[in-house]
Parts: sequence; C-alpha cells; structure tokens
Amino acid sequence: MRKNTLKEKMLRGECTTNGWCAFGSSYSAELLGHAGFDSVTVDMQHGMFDFAHAVPMLQALSATPAVPIVRAPWNDTAVIMHLLDAGAFGVICPMINNRAEAERLVAACRYAPVGMRSFGPARGLLYGGADYFDHANDEIVVLAMIETLDGIKNLDDILATPGLDGIYIGPADLALVLGARPGTDLTDQRCIDAIAHILARAKAHKKFAGIFCAGGQVGAIRRSQGFHMVTLTHEGVYVAQAAKSHIAASLMESSAGDIPKPSTGY
Repeated sequence: MRKNTLKEKMLRGECTTNGWCAFGSSYSAELLGHAGFDSVTVDMQHGMFDFAHAVPMLQALSATPAVPIVRAPWNDTAVIMHLLDAGAFGVICPMINNRAEAERLVAACRYAPVGMRSFGPARGLLYGGADYFDHANDEIVVLAMIETLDGIKNLDDILATPGLDGIYIGPADLALVLGARPGTDLTDQRCIDAIAHILARAKAHKKFAGIFCAGGQVGAIRRSQGFHMVTLTHEGVYVAQAAKSHIAASLMESSAGDIPKPSTGY
C-alpha cells in the first residue's frame, strides 16, 4: 500500500503543513497539492460543495505529492466510510464530545476486527494499491476535533481511545464555547489556556495534535509550540489576499523598466 507520508512525518516528530480546500474545485485542489503542503484537506463540513464534487478533488490530489485527507461533515459512519472509499488517507471529524463518539469515529475508519468499516475501497484501492486492505488500518490517519466544552472535559478519555491517532483543534468554535470571539485564539487568555491544555494532554498521551491557523504567521507560532500539523488557512483566503495585493500593485506608479515578464500564457 502507498505509504501515508503525512503520518510518517508526524510519527518522526516533525511538524507538517496542511492545505485546506473550501472551494468545490478539482483545479484548486490540484494547485494546492503542488504548492508544497504535506497534506491537503477536502472540507466537507464548511466547504461549498458535496460528495460529488469531493471525488474529483481527491482524484486531483492523487496526482500531487500531497496526502489527500478530508474533514467529514459530521460523525456519520456511512459518510466517513464513503469518503475513505473515495480515496481519503485521513479523516478529521468535527465536534467529538466524548469517548463513545471517538470510538464511533475510529470504528468507521478501521476494518474488523478493530472497527466496523465495510469493505469496498473503490478509489482507495486505486490510490492506495492492491494490498490496501492489509495496511489501511495502519495508514489511515484519524483525528478527532476538540472544539466543545464536553470535548475539553472528556479530553483524556477521548485521547485514550484505541485507534485514534490524535486530535485537531478548531479554534473558532472553541473560542465560541469559551465565550470569546472567533479569531481570538492568540489574544484571549481563555483560548490560549485551553489550546495549551489540549496540546499538553495530546502529547502526554503520545497522540498527534493539529490546529487550524489564520495563516502562515500563526502557523509559525503553532509550529514553535509543538503542534504536529498546522493548517495554513484555506484557498479562499489565498485568492482574496492575492487579488488585493495585485490590485494595490496595479495602482502604484511604475516605469516601463519595472514591467515583469509574463509567467503564463494569459
């Protein structure tokens, strides 16, 4: 089976960078896959698309160096199995509140005897290889999102779930349940303390810890804090920021000698 290089790097203690697809575009997924990320997440929870769009996005990522992973829309066993069959090599699942929910997530991602995943890997077999069944339980990365008060309260029980590889922090929803505003994960002490606690407990259980970041600068901070995976926002932000930058540049005075050579056919 194709090795999950994302998991290999995290097992070595390396911090990985994760891209994030909010558009329902196979082309944007392909662009991100070639951008240098260790993995790229197809976001089925808040992304502007459905399963029919997710499949070609996973196909596009398959032709890039990035490991294709998904954020499931919810802890729905059938949906998670379907996404794995579509070729995802990892699952991030939102709103995990307790051990029972974590066990349900793991069961959907693992074949018997350790889980209840139904066999029919389809694209998983094409992407993973002929011996997919023999190694899928070890290669697929399973991350539970910690972003609720119950999730924090039951954190140690969640982290002790057999087969769970780690946790992933959703800082916006975490801020909301703590009485703060989204985007205050680096400024509100309640958020700062909660994130530090979640990270410390994940390390104590020898589990991976990932987190969504507002951009590269925040990613650098999280990297220094010891996270195993930092998501550097989503491609909607990249497009908007780049567009604003190019508009601003076009309004600046320049001489003919400053005109750059075109890099594309447009």
